[in-house]
Amino acid sequence: MSNWNAGYMAEVAYTYGYYEELNPLRLRLPLLAAGLVLPANGTACELGFGQGVSANFHAAASATRWYGNDFNPAQAAYAQELASAAGAGAQFTDESFEQFCRRDDLPDFDFICLHGIWSWISAENRALIVDFLQRKLKVGGVAYLSYNTQPGWAAMMPMRDLLTEHSRVMGAPGQGVLARIDGAIDFVDRMIATKPRYLEANPLLADRFEKLKSFERHYVAHEYFNADWQPMAFSQVAAMLSEAKLEFAASATYTEHVDMLNLTAEHQQFLAEIPDPIFRETTRAFLINQQFRRDYWIKGARTLTPFAQATALRAVRVMLAVPRDTVVLSVHGVLGDADMDERVYAPVLDALADHRVRTIGELEQQLAGTEASLAALLQIMLILISKGSVYAVQDDADIAVARPQTARLNAYLLEQALARSDLYSLASPMTGGGVFVPHLQQLFLWAKMQGWQEPQDWVRETWPVLIRLKQLLSKDGQPLLTEEENLAELWEHARHFAERTLPVLRALGVTD
Repeated sequence: MSNWNAGYMAEVAYTYGYYEELNPLRLRLPLLAAGLVLPANGTACELGFGQGVSANFHAAASATRWYGNDFNPAQAAYAQELASAAGAGAQFTDESFEQFCRRDDLPDFDFICLHGIWSWISAENRALIVDFLQRKLKVGGVAYLSYNTQPGWAAMMPMRDLLTEHSRVMGAPGQGVLARIDGAIDFVDRMIATKPRYLEANPLLADRFEKLKSFERHYVAHEYFNADWQPMAFSQVAAMLSEAKLEFAASATYTEHVDMLNLTAEHQQFLAEIPDPIFRETTRAFLINQQFRRDYWIKGARTLTPFAQATALRAVRVMLAVPRDTVVLSVHGVLGDADMDERVYAPVLDALADHRVRTIGELEQQLAGTEASLAALLQIMLILISKGSVYAVQDDADIAVARPQTARLNAYLLEQALARSDLYSLASPMTGGGVFVPHLQQLFLWAKMQGWQEPQDWVRETWPVLIRLKQLLSKDGQPLLTEEENLAELWEHARHFAERTLPVLRALGVTD
């Protein structure tokens, strides 16, 4: 029998998460912040799409033609199911990287993305991907790559090896992977109780292991228990991608573009003295002890003139994605939480409070005389988008193409919410991707889709579903045990949803 999984975890399914960094619309601000020409946006590809949630959201919510592969046939089948529901023409297969990357019937791509898999696949598969990027990414196109990196993983690597070795050696024959993972975690937990010298030398590992224990086991399986597992230094990745003529463009993590959130003044000065960009990024990873990177790479990066950069920035469209009064003026960075100056942010949030789409240029004009200069607005948007308070919005023509596709996909997902609660997003034609909508709110939207328009109707329709799924509500951290208590709390949720959340979801095009 052929080893079709090539050492990758196939015994348990990948999670159903949505990853917004894979949305081509998100690359505009980071690339413009770096002063680079934006790519075209007609064709895109995700290599190793997992359950295909992100790829399907991005296909349904845009005019972009999406392709992709995932070696797991069950996951590919689910991706194809979503694609059929949306009717956006996305093409997803269960081919291996070798099969997919060597096809001669694929178009050239403006955008190719990979989430996490770079760290979990063999050297041979990485070489296939580099060759694919060299051949199939258009000149001027962008690749997105996220991966485990050094030095942040250095201390954890021996503990990961111990976990996987316990699973291999001590796991009972025929025992499932989730049971083996629990056994390995229990073993390391008991070892830590003996106060090993390794933890004395690496005191932060105990807290890190405590977090690992709390993670959902399907995630742990894919993050830690693949046969191939290789965190890489940025310089090593850069050298490999240079073979595909790719140059580092910018981080896809918006807060990394705001140095004051992550670097001390001494750090910033030290990095400023390093002329080589690759070595500067490699050194920066030591200053912040980076363990995961999300990066954009360009084949043929071109620098914008200051005038062209400013013009492109002013054309970026944005909208407020939460009720104005729920925006907390605090942002998290490597250095901890930082307060956001209310004198700077409040006028911008007030201008966006009606959830209408505005360009950055329109905000600049509207806020003339305040501290919201174009440079300030760039940083403000990077921070607000990183918090999920604001979304970038695509062009009207793309919104028009996306609306019927997202409506079909969302209707399908809302029907699925009657039987499952592990899908936490719906598609937005405004954002070109997904937006967070928790399960209970999905059930309210499902009831609304059935023609029920009042909160009391949503409560009546939703309560039997929650009973069937054995999902009782809680209040102030305590589970509610009686039907009366649950219905009262459900009414409060429905009322709040109608008054506060539904108008935002309508503005985002998630519902009518």
